[in-house]
Amino acid sequence: MSTMINSKANCRPLRPARQSFFTPLANALALRRQRSALRDLDDKMLDDLGLTRSQVETEARRPVWDAPANWLK
Repeated sequence: MSTMINSKANCRPLRPARQSFFTPLANALALRRQRSALRDLDDKMLDDLGLTRSQVETEARRPVWDAPANWLK
């Protein structure tokens, strides 16, 4: 006779992964590097992306804690 396994008995609810203390710092530094790299692009590359120099400068001047909401997921 085969043994039936009760799969629900062995399942635990999923918990969200804990964030490290350093995760927000690492995210802020990554955002700073990305904004700096964006600022370093030449006008031809910005045109390929559909961005103006003014838009890039505005984005690059934003503080690291001012990240778009969809990045904080």
